[in-house]
Amino acid sequence: MVARINLDMDILRTLVTAEQLGGFNRAADRIGRSQSAVSQQIRRLEEQVGETLYRKSGRGLAMTEAGDVMLAYARRMLELNDEAVAAVRGVAVDGAVRFGLPSDLAETWLSTTLGRFKRAHPAVLIEAVVDRNAVLLDDLDKGRLDLALVFGGEARSDAQHLATLPMRWIGPAKGEPIYAPGEALPLVMYGPPCFFRQAGIDALDRAGMPWRTAFTSTSLHGLWAAVDAGLGVTLRTAAGLPDSLVVLGEQAGLPAVPTIALCLHDAGRPLSPAAGRLKEILLDTLVQNLPGLTP
Repeated sequence: MVARINLDMDILRTLVTAEQLGGFNRAADRIGRSQSAVSQQIRRLEEQVGETLYRKSGRGLAMTEAGDVMLAYARRMLELNDEAVAAVRGVAVDGAVRFGLPSDLAETWLSTTLGRFKRAHPAVLIEAVVDRNAVLLDDLDKGRLDLALVFGGEARSDAQHLATLPMRWIGPAKGEPIYAPGEALPLVMYGPPCFFRQAGIDALDRAGMPWRTAFTSTSLHGLWAAVDAGLGVTLRTAAGLPDSLVVLGEQAGLPAVPTIALCLHDAGRPLSPAAGRLKEILLDTLVQNLPGLTP
């Protein structure tokens, strides 16, 4: 009978963390180990499975095909492990949680996170609100939300900075010119106040590029539809970008734009056990389900 190999969950967590953060150095800082200790963990995993997981690539390392396979399984195993622990610990957790987030994140990440939370804590009632950042923060301050995940707001005292996302100019995937050189750039934006709107206008003004408001909407779906129809360009992150739209590259001739912070807010109020558990799962699943984040 072939002896079965029991993979070490701690090593698998190190593997996933290293890939999430982009290297062993960052992973070592995150998990509180030395880089040599992290490297030793990876070597031990390679010995267990009998395959090389990393290969040299320039001055760094890249995953082998076996490494990609192991990473995919490691993510699934860790998620199941964490879900099992949460379910056992959360048997007595009940109550309600009111959570708000912007549309950009709701369509790409919300279902995965809330599904995991609901499986672990079936007795908790979750109320999710999808709206603009300013509305969410106002609802939070007035006690209508327990937690709010928003773009910006890092200057608030209750802000927990989670990651940084690059803003991107976005246009239709059809590749048709939206404006001719010298013409005012047609913008598709939310009405003010809006972080993205102001950042785009400021960047265009600094570059001396004329612009005009071609379309405004109160919903993200409205923005996407207007850009797809060729009414203009918009400025958002690439999170939740529909297939009909693309990030415009340097060839579009548009000015550089800044990054934007992704922050979790609780208004400085103590969290209920249910809200505290949701916060833990939010933080645990965010990086895995939003590629491109810079911690």
